[in-house]
Order: sequence, then C-alpha cells, then structure tokens
Amino acid sequence: MADAWIAGAAMTTFGRSPHGPEVLASQAVAAALADGGLAATEIGQVFLGNAAAGLLLGQEMIRGQVFLRGSGLLGAPIVNVENACASSSSALSLAVTAVRGGMLDAALAVGVEKMTVPDKARVFGALASATDTLRRPDMRTLVATTTLGEARPAGEGAPTASAFMDHYAHKGAVYLEKAGGDVHDLARVVVKSRAFGALNPAAQFTTPTTVEEVLAGRVISDPLRLSMCAPIGDGAAAVVVVSDRLAKRLGRRSVRVAGQGIVSNDPTTPDFPAGLAAAKAFIQAGVGPHDIDVVEVHDAAAPAELFCLEEIGLCPEGGALGLLRDGVTGPGGRRPVNPSGGLLSRGHPVGATGCGQIVELADQLRGRCSARQVPGARLALAQNSGGILGDHEAVAVVTILERTTR
Repeated sequence: MADAWIAGAAMTTFGRSPHGPEVLASQAVAAALADGGLAATEIGQVFLGNAAAGLLLGQEMIRGQVFLRGSGLLGAPIVNVENACASSSSALSLAVTAVRGGMLDAALAVGVEKMTVPDKARVFGALASATDTLRRPDMRTLVATTTLGEARPAGEGAPTASAFMDHYAHKGAVYLEKAGGDVHDLARVVVKSRAFGALNPAAQFTTPTTVEEVLAGRVISDPLRLSMCAPIGDGAAAVVVVSDRLAKRLGRRSVRVAGQGIVSNDPTTPDFPAGLAAAKAFIQAGVGPHDIDVVEVHDAAAPAELFCLEEIGLCPEGGALGLLRDGVTGPGGRRPVNPSGGLLSRGHPVGATGCGQIVELADQLRGRCSARQVPGARLALAQNSGGILGDHEAVAVVTILERTTR
C-alpha cells in the first residue's frame, strides 16, 4: 500500500461564530493549503464532511459545492460526506484511500458545521436524527417537531438538551458502577479537559475549572452536569493528504498516515465499533496500543473519554479511572488524552470534529503545540464516532499518525 502524508492541516477557532459555513470552510481550507505549500488548483479531489446543514440551514445535496465557492476549489471533484459526528473523519478516510490507491497526488478533507442557530431546540432535533428513527419513534417525533414543522404532542415542550446525553448518562452510569468510580471522576475528566483547553487558543472553552464548580452545574441527565456535555458551536477544519511523490517535492514527509479503520455498528453483535476500528488501524500501522504517545478520543460527554480508552485497547477494562486519577492522561502525563481540550473544551461542531482531531495530532507530531506540546511524540491516535445504532455508536473511525524522519 502506498504511503499517504499529511502535508497541511488547519482549523478555525471552535465556538460561536458570526460567520456561516462558507466563510468558515474557506478559512480552514486556505490555512491548510498554505501550511501544505499547495495551491487550490493542485488538489485532485475534495471530500467535505458536514452533518446537519440540511436540517439547520436548509442546505442539502451540494453542501461542498456551496460552502467551498470562495475557496478556489470549484472545478475539482467535490464529494459530500454525511456520517453524523464522524463526517469529516470519514471524509479523511476517503481522501487517504484515494491517495494510497494512486488515483491522485493530492486530496483535501474538510469538515464544517454551523450549529449556533436562533432556535436551539432545532439543534437538538437535528442531533436526534443521528439515531435509528425507524425503530425509535420518540426520536422520529423529536426530529419532526423541531425541524420539520410537525405539531408537538399535547403537553410536550421543546427539548432543552440533546437526546444523546441520555445515552451517555446511562452508559456512563453503567461504566462507573463496574469500574468503581463516581460522579467526581466525571468531574475530573472535565477539569483535565479545561486545563488542556486553557492552553489551546483555538478551543471554545479556555478557562480552568474545579471539581466543585463542575458538580455545581445544572444536571442534564444524571449523573451528567452541564460541563460534562460537549457544547454547541461552529467551526471548520481541513487536512491536505498527499502522495509520497508529492510529499518529497514539497518537503512534507514528516507526518504519515500509518493506519486507519472505519467500522459501522452491527447491533446483533456485542462488539464495540470503536474497538473494531482501532484493531484495523493497529494492524495496518504495524503497532500496538502501548506504542501510542498521544490520543484524541470522542468525548462528547465526560464518561466517553473513559470507556473509549478501554474500548480501543489503550488500557484494560476499568483501567481508565486509574490513569485519570494518577494524572497519566493529563497535562504533563506520560500519555496525554485530548490535549486539544477534546470535544468538551475544544468544542464539537459535529461535522468538523474529526478533522479537528487530526489537526491537533498533526501539530503535536510536528512540535507546534507550545504549552500543551507532548514531548517526543511519535505515534498519535484519533478516535471519532458518530450516531447511535442499538446500544453503541453507528460509526467509528480510528486514525493513527506517525512522525517520521525521512
């Protein structure tokens, strides 16, 4: 299999933005192309990930062509990718596959999302559409009444939180009971996340917090407090993937895509999609979990960081609590997790999240992360998941990047 390299990577600040997706996407693309030393005309194919613009902005079907009008990329083949919160990591997987297969020398993966709209209930309804609405009539009703204009059932008010938080609350409570943890451990995840976010100028939340402050927050779905849930926000991220031939010419052979795995959930099996995707990525990269130096996982809620680490094999079952309590996964720890601040602090504009993780890890491997830099990082892993199908995420993507000296 031919090598694929990350030649350029960039993102906007995540959070509430006055700009729409066209400006956000163009900003991220321009910065990524400049980082990679390429012109827009040199990109052979573009894959744009977006999850919710159809329901939130009324833009369906040709999102990439519309959102990239100001980028200089029109004329290139643009493929639109919608895969829930894993939209842009799925776009990256397609870009890497195209380059590795020798179809082209340069591909671009872009993720963009505009989630701050006047009616927040519409956001919660749009997120609910990332479930199996054919088998969840409650989710179908939520989507219809918040985004499609159908009347709400008598006595039912507008949603005040994402239905996904009920899922994470239940899964988190089960995890804590089995692992011997409690709500204070979930608060510690947030404290760690905010400590990293305070070191990341592109993060949505950059103010440190305490366990007491976290636990004093509004209960969203017990045991989850407000700051234990990823925030609504806007943003874009872009990653330039190039062939070995072009990487040599550009002098950009420092971050290699060593392995990737993408898996959809099969609810008839007990398997964790993230675990299956990680196994594929490890085999492809020829490394094991013990080799990974820095990690970005899909912490859409605080407990997800803990059980995701275990599902992808980075620690034994029940072991994530010990890593958290001992500071192993925090600033200065021997295996930092979510040094960007993660979804909890960097933010979670869902269609941009996957590429946002890759921007962080590529920068870590290139030594560009200043105060949050992981010294000597050589292997980095990103786990990005999306949707709910059965008891687990509908799709999981794991990407392993390697710093090289070629």
